[in-house]
Amino acid sequence: MGASKTDGIHDIVRREAMCEGARKLRDTYAITPNVPLYRKEFGFYCLEQWGKEGLSAEISIDEYFSFDQPGVSGFCGLGSCEPAYAPPFEVKLLEERGEQEIEQDYAGRKVLYFKGRRQGFMPEYLDHPVKDRKSWEENCKWRLNPHSPERYADLKERIEIVSQGAREGKIVSQGIIGGYMYLRSLMGPVDVMILLHEQPELIHECMEAWFHLADVLTAKHQEHLTLDEIRIDEDICYNKGLLISPDMIREFLFPYYQQLILNIKSRQIDRLRHLFLNVDTDGDANPIIPMYREIGLDVMAPFEVASGCDVVEIGRKFPWLVISGGIDKRVLAKGKKEIDGHVERILPAMRARGGYIPTCDHGVPEEVSLENYLHYRKRCVELGG
Repeated sequence: MGASKTDGIHDIVRREAMCEGARKLRDTYAITPNVPLYRKEFGFYCLEQWGKEGLSAEISIDEYFSFDQPGVSGFCGLGSCEPAYAPPFEVKLLEERGEQEIEQDYAGRKVLYFKGRRQGFMPEYLDHPVKDRKSWEENCKWRLNPHSPERYADLKERIEIVSQGAREGKIVSQGIIGGYMYLRSLMGPVDVMILLHEQPELIHECMEAWFHLADVLTAKHQEHLTLDEIRIDEDICYNKGLLISPDMIREFLFPYYQQLILNIKSRQIDRLRHLFLNVDTDGDANPIIPMYREIGLDVMAPFEVASGCDVVEIGRKFPWLVISGGIDKRVLAKGKKEIDGHVERILPAMRARGGYIPTCDHGVPEEVSLENYLHYRKRCVELGG
């Protein structure tokens, strides 16, 4: 094939033309044994505390912690933990309660926060915008119109940024709020369970809007690029397993996922490109791994250790799965001896297996000291190559 076609769009670029981050991440996705582990982190809830411990705001986090160059070039615009509303709800203060305050957030939820704080803790969600069909139509449905002009205001710039990543061999990823995360954001975790039973037709209507928005926007992106990955933020598990039943997943989520994946594959410029399905869920992910394999699961994160996720065991049981996460944040908060024992059990075994990215099993909490985290990153470099 001519050089003009190995542009990351019509075909994946040659390995020697890839940036280092892309090579390492593609080796990971290929589950290549004994290659250096890709270096990244899930996220941080501790930077303010680390600033008090001496971390300068002028320091590049990537350089300071020896992270790799990004290997992904991605599209957003389809939600993550909240639906992709256009326009979003007005953010406004509703009530003050001493040291706490209630705010309407941009997803239309009433949220109880500590006064003046929005990060570093789990807020309490008091109310959600969808109670029935009337509230769905009045509050949310019209905000999910895929043809809203504001969705395309910076499309040209986004296409160029991702196209440059594709030319460097980076994985072109499309992020989408998962169906369960989407429904939970609309209705709340309790009411969604009730409405799944009492108003299944409303659930399907909400999912049809989810599908239509995702299908139209991915089609627009695919006019210019080939996608390597669909990344779904799902959070469908808690510490004891699934939040909804397998039957409900297959009835209310999978048909929309399957149709979207089928449509995306049919539109690919590079028809031979494998389309990875990457699913993120907190809690005990063990039950959904074989289930989501039914619709093409390839990659999963972040494998919360406190909920029973052991990435070494999961890696043995599911040799086809690319795994990111599984480093216990509680251990990182202890001491260097405990950190050493933890990573020495996990990293050599997972490097030998391949297909593993060591990250904390959620955002690094402020209980993890900067000294401990630096020691952990040093051991990742030593053991991960």
